[in-house]
Amino acid sequence: MCTVSFYQDSEKVIITSNRDEKTHRPLAEMPQFENLNGKKIAYPKDPQAGGTWFAVDEHGAAFVLLNGAATPHQPTPPYRKSRGLILTDLAQATDFEEAWREIDLHQIEPFTLIAFQKNKLLENRWNGQEKTSEKIAPFKPTIWSSSTLYTKEIIQQRKEWYEAFLLENQFYLEPRELITFHTTTKRTDPENGLIIQRNNVTLTKNVTQYVLHSNGFTLLHLDLINGKTAELIHTFL
Repeated sequence: MCTVSFYQDSEKVIITSNRDEKTHRPLAEMPQFENLNGKKIAYPKDPQAGGTWFAVDEHGAAFVLLNGAATPHQPTPPYRKSRGLILTDLAQATDFEEAWREIDLHQIEPFTLIAFQKNKLLENRWNGQEKTSEKIAPFKPTIWSSSTLYTKEIIQQRKEWYEAFLLENQFYLEPRELITFHTTTKRTDPENGLIIQRNNVTLTKNVTQYVLHSNGFTLLHLDLINGKTAELIHTFL
């Protein structure tokens, strides 16, 4: 839940996420569809809390979580509910923007939630005191990094890596090239590269990618620990 990139062209939307997590936390279950409040939602499940960091509904809306808001925070547990469960609560809502306005986030740890729905990209943040929601311009490539793991300077540096990558692939970008970006960029830097391994405490466990086309979407999930891959293909009726 710590690095998320967004890319859109005339044919597709691609959202790719790297999940950095504590080494002791159980591995996520491979993504599958579940019926939540009458809506089919596909997501990799965290077996510890039951939530997720990446969910896609049957209509093609996508929701991705990052730990922390715009600036670092000092954790003050216990918290009332896992942020991963907050994501599934919001993903199953009929109207996401209304649900975001109404949801009670008291005693929930700060987070950033990227939502793409009906060709609208929203950056939603909860800093522990207030909620904000910002609309990102269509077709604007964007990358987010968790404020809990990366300094302001490193977050800016990662934006520059993404800009350089896009410049090299400016004519046409395939989803697999974004997987390559998310798995190889600055691989020799285990502290701040896109794949991290910090003192056997925190490491990148998963890469998940959503690709939306006019007739459906795919959800690709890489388990970097066990070397397993799962792919869901969903066609709109």
